[in-house]
Amino acid sequence: MSMIEIYTKPTCGFCHMAKRLLTAKGVSFTEVNISAQPERRGEMIQRAGGRSTVPQIFINGKHVGGCDQLLGLDRQGKLDAMLTA
Repeated sequence: MSMIEIYTKPTCGFCHMAKRLLTAKGVSFTEVNISAQPERRGEMIQRAGGRSTVPQIFINGKHVGGCDQLLGLDRQGKLDAMLTA
């Protein structure tokens, strides 16, 4: 099973959409709320190659991007393989 990490904020609609998709896929994920843990924001930006928007999603340590990228992977049929790797 893959290790999935998602950096979020509670007010972010795209974060909720990404989490709903992952939940619908039946996978568990670690959520880092950067509103509750602002000290982790710098870590997110560094890991995401300078991107500062949420969500930022990582699967097995690999940055996949935000909600649009996650939905795109799902549309292309690539997400399931990544989640079971």
